[in-house]
Order: sequence, then C-alpha cells, then structure tokens
Amino acid sequence: MATLATAGNTINDAMANAPGGIGDNGVDGANGKVNTNTDESGPIYVDTQHDDMIHDAQMDYYGTKLATSSSDRTVKIYDVVQTQTDPNVPGTTQPSYHQTATLTGHSGPVWQVSWAHPKYGTVLASCSFDGSILIHRETRPREWTQLHAARNLHDSSVNSVKFAPHEYGLIVAGASSDGRVSVLQHQNDDSWLVDYVQDSHLGVNALDFAPFASYEGDKESEQVVAGADPAVTSNTAASNPTMHMVTGGCDNRIRFWKKTVDSNHTKWEIDPSPVDTTSLSHSDWIRDVAWAPSSAILPDINLVASCSEDRTVIIWTQKGGEGQPWTPQLLHTFDDPVWRVSWSVTGCVLAVSSGDDKVTLWKQQTFGNDEDGDDCGEWAQVGSVNE
Repeated sequence: MATLATAGNTINDAMANAPGGIGDNGVDGANGKVNTNTDESGPIYVDTQHDDMIHDAQMDYYGTKLATSSSDRTVKIYDVVQTQTDPNVPGTTQPSYHQTATLTGHSGPVWQVSWAHPKYGTVLASCSFDGSILIHRETRPREWTQLHAARNLHDSSVNSVKFAPHEYGLIVAGASSDGRVSVLQHQNDDSWLVDYVQDSHLGVNALDFAPFASYEGDKESEQVVAGADPAVTSNTAASNPTMHMVTGGCDNRIRFWKKTVDSNHTKWEIDPSPVDTTSLSHSDWIRDVAWAPSSAILPDINLVASCSEDRTVIIWTQKGGEGQPWTPQLLHTFDDPVWRVSWSVTGCVLAVSSGDDKVTLWKQQTFGNDEDGDDCGEWAQVGSVNE
C-alpha cells in the first residue's frame, strides 16, 4: 500500500503537491510518500490505499478535502478534519484523514488532479497517460458522479491539468505530450467547448493560469459567466478581460499565452511580451510552472516560477504590466532534477519538490532597490521538509 505523509500546519494546500514528476521516482513517489511537514509535530502518515506510485496530492479550496492520484489509475478522496489530541487541553488539535471515495475511469496512470473553485460545487479534474481529462463532482457527501469525460482529447499523455480562475467561468486546461494544450469551457447547456493551443511539438509538461486581474487593464473587469456573453459595462476594456496562461515543455522553454474573453470565442495567441533567455534559461525539460498568486495584488508585477530536469528553478519577473519583458533570476541549482514548484496562498513563499526526496521553502529577501526603485533581493531557503 502507498503511504502519504502530511503535516499539521502547512503553509498552504500546495505544500501537499510534492510527489514525484510524471513517470519519475522523485520526492517519495516510488514508495508512495509525500512529506509536507512544516511544524515541530512531525509528519502525519496517511495510508492512501493506492497500489502504485503517487503522482499528485492536492487540498481543496477550504483545506477540508485531499485528492491523490496514482499509477494504479485511480484518484482517492479524503476528508480532512481537526481532531483534538488531548480532551483536557483546549486547542490541542491536529488533522486526521478519512478516505471517502475512489474515483475510477482512467485507463492509464493518473498524473495530476485539480480542484475547481467552490462556487461550482465540489468539482475535481484529473488527467492521465490515456490522453483524457475526467471531471467528477460530489453530488452529496461521499457520493461522486462523473460530470464530463473528455476521452481521446489528445493523441498522447495529458501531463498537467489546471482550472482557470473562477471569474472566467468553469474552465479547465490540459497540457499534453502531443504538443498541444486543450482548454475546456463549460457552457450553459452543460456541453463543453474545446479549444486547442499548439505549443511545442516536442510535448508540453506543465501549465498554469495567471490570477484574475493580474494586469491593471483587467482589474475593473466584471465577472464572466461560463458560456454567456461577458457583462456589458461602460468601459469596453473592462468588459473584455484577458486570460493569461504559461506553459513549459520538452523544448526547455516557457511560453506565455493570452486570450480576450468575449462572445466571439477568440482563440488563444502567443503573448508578444518578450521573454529574456539571453542571460539565463533552462537546458533540459521543464517539469512545472507556477504563476504567483501575488500577481493579482502587486501593482503591475507578475512572477512565474519554472523548474527543470537541469536541476534549476528560475523566477521570471515582469514589471510594468503587459507588453514588458520577462526577466529571469536563478533561485537555486539543486543536486537533483526538480519536479514541482508551488506558491503559498499569498505568493510570498515558494515550495520546491526535487528528486532528493526533499521539499524546500524559499522566500525573496529584500535588501534594497534596483535602478527602477523596485524592491529586489536574492532568494533564500527558509525551510526544508525531508522524508
């Protein structure tokens, strides 16, 4: 049986997605462990009942449900509850986990899972080596139904799956080894509109969406209902917000994409903002990318982290808003390939999962100002989680 290790007070739900990369033996993946300890109480081990390697573990929006995916072709769901450890001492609690469901339907290893925003209910997407994306919904406690099965969506493995910010509607995207990214959007008649983005022909391993209103021009945008025309406001730009997406693949490059959200089903296009790779870039497959949540808070500053089999993590920064260049900064060169990166809820701390069975936590130190007057500083390790 596979075992998953977690901890009492994690920085955020993303600390749980520390399993090894797709098809690798990184970060406890081979023996079915994910360690996310960040306090002195030590890790809490969960018997996941998976029969093979665990590839992903994700907490939902409220941190009350845990989903894991495995090479045994299943997704398992657990309820997370706080249990009082000492009845005589108030406040002495720690999380406990109870398996509530096993989701089936994939015919190959399940690489990744993603929770939708709770405004759409308890909805979970999963992607697999079988080229499909399955979307399940909890209709009542412990009862799950398949909301949509996008089978044969790709000609090869779907390596990553992510829901878009809920303000744009119920939208989920998958990155595939066939070189394409598929974007599925739920319509008012319960059908799903599929749009494809042609990325690297060598294959795409990871994707992520920018937070809603990451750019100044979109901050006054009204919410957009899936399948419906955007809200009409007196400000034309505000009524047509722009979605942004980042991808990373087997050509060692990251790419930025954009799409105007309107009733004409505008296609995704490459973002013309230049990406500076002259001074620093990856030299091997990119395994994961993560857009910082703080991008929706900081004025005209966007941060994206990428990790690679070249053992490096790079922080890409865009200052000044849309159209400005993305500049790289080396976070660290690790001893082993780096499989996953994940930001804390506020975007201040980055968790890095590498092939040495460690999850390290990093934070940028602000030592002064650069020539533009912006805070700058090196990234420093502020924590570590060992097996």
